[in-house]
Amino acid sequence: MSAAAGTTEAPTRILVVEDDLAILTGLSMNLRFEGFEVLQAQDGRTGLQKTLDESPDLVLLDVMLPEMNGYDVVRELRRRGSHIPVVMVSAKGNEEDKVAGLDLGADDYVVKPFGLQELLSRIKAVLRRRYRGNEIATFGDTAVDLAAKTVTRAGRAVELTAQEYKLLQFFVTHPGRTFSRDELISGAWGYEYEGTARTVDNFVRQLRLKFEPYPDEPRYFLTVRGLGYRFER
Repeated sequence: MSAAAGTTEAPTRILVVEDDLAILTGLSMNLRFEGFEVLQAQDGRTGLQKTLDESPDLVLLDVMLPEMNGYDVVRELRRRGSHIPVVMVSAKGNEEDKVAGLDLGADDYVVKPFGLQELLSRIKAVLRRRYRGNEIATFGDTAVDLAAKTVTRAGRAVELTAQEYKLLQFFVTHPGRTFSRDELISGAWGYEYEGTARTVDNFVRQLRLKFEPYPDEPRYFLTVRGLGYRFER
């Protein structure tokens, strides 16, 4: 996160998803002036995919978007286990609109027209709240740092491929739930990932080899016969 968000590390990256080019340009210019790195998207589907692929520190998300509206973007992000903070912006300022966005998992909801300083303050407040401490999921002797995207077992780093990490992240953020293989493909890797049931089986096998005390008698990555897989802490 950048000095603008309270640290001296690499710049905080904000993805701005806005279909109005004038607003997108103005917001991006002001955010860069504040020291943020800015990514852009002009429709909801592209915004969703960029969030999943680029893992920005925060998404500034318009509600009324082509291809996929902001509510659906937030819903899909949270369904896939993404914890990336989302600040929604919209001309829809009724209480029910705000409640809908927040209930879906948005971290804040700002009504247009808004003052630039207010928006910046609310973005920084969300970043402070969300990144005050690391989000760490643990099971057995394994710790998954969801913020840093690192994994350790018994204090030692575990090397994972990008696809292995995505599946592990999906499992640890949805404990106790049974997912079909198709749901795991969609949830962990996205609807465009060209995988098969066999692909999922192979990746689950790799996770068992890396994290189970006895891979042939799994405690964490469980097979639910006829249905799919379930992760238990």
